[in-house]
Formats: sequence, structure tokens, C-alpha cells
Amino acid sequence: MATIINIETSTHVCSVALCRGNKVISIKENKEGLNHAKLVTVFIDEILKDNNLELKDIDAVGISKGPGSYTGLRIGVSTAKGLCYGAHLKLVAIDTLQAMTVEAINKIKDSTDTLFCPMIDARRMEVFCSFYDNNNIQKEDIKAVIIDEDSFKDILDKHKVVFFGTGADKCKDTIKHENAIFMENIVPSASNMTSLSNNAFISNRFEDIAYFEPFYLKDFVATTPKKKVL
Repeated sequence: MATIINIETSTHVCSVALCRGNKVISIKENKEGLNHAKLVTVFIDEILKDNNLELKDIDAVGISKGPGSYTGLRIGVSTAKGLCYGAHLKLVAIDTLQAMTVEAINKIKDSTDTLFCPMIDARRMEVFCSFYDNNNIQKEDIKAVIIDEDSFKDILDKHKVVFFGTGADKCKDTIKHENAIFMENIVPSASNMTSLSNNAFISNRFEDIAYFEPFYLKDFVATTPKKKVL
């Protein structure tokens, strides 16, 4: 049974979970903002010490690969690569939106004809999103979508759709279709990566540590602060 450290830094949440098989053994999490650079390695160290483990006792590192915050993803992936290089561990990469969907599916009892649409805030009225069925199988490619009142109308005409995640809140007042359901309090968490990272490990779906890059979806755009005029 694989012992995996899962790392989630794609949004404002910094989350690290120690998992064995499909079970979460320990988790450290902070939801207060982009403090990933300060917290992620501290969380990893604390989890190992709390469970009397060393890196040599770990089989793999699971990383939430995106989409999401450029800076957050870069920090998480750099940390994961460093652990894998230093301790000769395997690296598995998990779709951030699919991991979020694990929690949403578990909260819906009868979801046979329901689709799940995780959303990550991409600023203004834009979100990163995709659609998954009740078996967490992806039905559409991940996209960056600007939300308006007609967004996803073709899908909503045929299915109930559960919208959730950091981008869903700003869509409530825009998407008014009768088949649209909004679920609150679901954010990316390392705990929701557990079954996905374990399955990836069992299936030998490992990443090339040297060449793996996060799934940014959009290019990073740097901005220059405006000069203050006295």
C-alpha cells in the first residue's frame, strides 16, 4: 500500500496530506491566503514528524497540477520536484478540478444524471472549469470561460449541473437556469487528491520529474505597479 504526500497549492488554500492507500492519515491546511512559500515545507516537515516518518518512508509525492494560480502552482510543483529529487521518490500529478469533484460527488446521493462543474476563479467574470460525470470521468476539456447569462445553456437544458469551487460564487447571480445547482464550501484540498494519487501510483502513471510543468492553462501576465504621483 503506497504512502503518498499530496500537495495542493493551486488557489488560496495551502494544503498537505499524508495518505496511505485511499485513507488520509494526516493533513495540514491553511485557507487564509497565498502563504504557500512559507507554509508548504513547514506542513510537510510537521506531518512527517507527527507520524514518526522520514522521506525515505514515502513512496511518492502527489501534486495538484492546475489550473489555478500561477504563483501557487509554481511553488507547489517546485516543492514536489525537490522532494522527489532529494529522496528519489515518484511524482504523480492530479488534475485540480477532478480532485475538487471527488468531494462534490460524495455530497450528492443520487447523481446518476447529474454533471459536476468545478470552477476556479480566474478574475473578473472568468473561470477555469470543466465537466465531470458521477464517476468523475471528464466530459469536456478544461477551459477558461467568461461567464454570462447564457453560459452552459446547451448542457443545462439536458442535465442538472452542480457548480462549485472558488469561481462558482460569482456565477450565482448570472447563471439562473433551473437545472443549475450551486454547492458551497468546496475548495481544492490535498485530502481530495487521495484516491486519485493512489490510483495513479498503482497504474504507474508517473511524471518525468525533470520536465514536468504545471497546467497553467493561461500564460502568466506580469503587471507593473503604477507610479505614485505626488
